[in-house]
Amino acid sequence: MAPVIILPGISGSGETHWQSLWQSASPSFSRFRPADWDAPDLADWTAALHAALADAPRPAVLVAHSLACLLVAHAAEQIRDRVRGAFLVAVPDPEAPAFPAEAASFCNPPARPLPFPALIVASSDDPYGSLDYARRRAGEWNTGLVIAGAHGHINGASGLGEWQQGRSLFDAFCAGLGG
Repeated sequence: MAPVIILPGISGSGETHWQSLWQSASPSFSRFRPADWDAPDLADWTAALHAALADAPRPAVLVAHSLACLLVAHAAEQIRDRVRGAFLVAVPDPEAPAFPAEAASFCNPPARPLPFPALIVASSDDPYGSLDYARRRAGEWNTGLVIAGAHGHINGASGLGEWQQGRSLFDAFCAGLGG
């Protein structure tokens, strides 16, 4: 299996977040480490992503949540040769009222197809990104789209625990990537 790199959003996905639970259950999963989880800076997060990919022995599968989905879109052309695929959960809309002002450097993500396979997983009641926004990004980025139901922002506050539905989607996505 390809290396897996967890890319949390703002605050770094705490202990009850499915990303943290997946990482705990799969010691081979690694996590990128920007300088500051709570004051996100696109340049810093991009450098942290490059460092995590450089540490991977071969092209990796990215598991991005929220703001990290926009990071993947911004960095896609630079990292294309080091990424096997991207699993993008709860893509936030930078123009939505709930988008955090401290993440302004992540605004205006490219609207071109991603240069690697990707799947967007969206919630029907995400306060940070509407289904219309998820559909638009899926079309622009040329990704698949799965609407997982009403799970808020698909984070620790959603009460999903290990989020078995998401893990099944992730496993199927990875199987579709082949060798």
